[in-house]
Amino acid sequence: MTTHDLEEFRQTHRREETPENKLLREATRVIEALLFASSHPLSEEVLQTRLPVALPIGRVLEALQADYRNRGVQLVRLAGGWMFRTAEDLGYLLSREAHETRKLSRAALETLSVIAYHQPVTRAEIEDIRGVSIHRGTLDALLETGWIRLRGRRRTPGRPVTYGTTEHFLIHFGLESISDLPGLDDLKGAGFLDGRLPQGFSVPMPSDSPDLTDDEDPLGEDLFTAMAEELVAAEDAPLDDGDDQAIDVTPSSLADSH
Repeated sequence: MTTHDLEEFRQTHRREETPENKLLREATRVIEALLFASSHPLSEEVLQTRLPVALPIGRVLEALQADYRNRGVQLVRLAGGWMFRTAEDLGYLLSREAHETRKLSRAALETLSVIAYHQPVTRAEIEDIRGVSIHRGTLDALLETGWIRLRGRRRTPGRPVTYGTTEHFLIHFGLESISDLPGLDDLKGAGFLDGRLPQGFSVPMPSDSPDLTDDEDPLGEDLFTAMAEELVAAEDAPLDDGDDQAIDVTPSSLADSH
């Protein structure tokens, strides 16, 4: 096909294009541009307000997702929103040969698992669930990754800080919502739990609602005071020891450590 023939084909296609298809094409271009420019997932509510035409955002996203289905980047739903990510089968092409010097320790992975499943949870509650003291720097390391955050203060003596997961946690582990974490049946099916479980054993239904619970107070301007108190509490904790070995941080490893 010559250049002239190709241009004639395009002109014919444009003439046959219906007004509705033209609106959909323009809408997908707008949403495509917004998603490429964003460094975090955008919710359907936000995207709908940016549409210049009266089309349901669900239809626009469906069309855009179909356009990218077999490309190097794909449109996926993560953390309650939408974003472009590299196709899973091409991820190895973008991996770096150099390994990061700082790895997540086993203690940090177990602590992250407890926070994910039991949030909002305090430092003392994490230690009670794990059965050991939290090592120095463990919570600091998780805060630095951006996977956990300080939520508020528990309405108990001492008003300890409560922890919860973040949107970055969902994005890293490829989760649409915190409820996508493996449940009891999933853990059994994957071989992480055997059939000889204690009577009444259960896996909590995780929730990362941003709303404070009835027994939480907001941090407010008390944030830096709360962080300083956590550092003081860490001074009496044991130093990191043999469990700071490098761990591959994947959704399955998170469930395995719970």
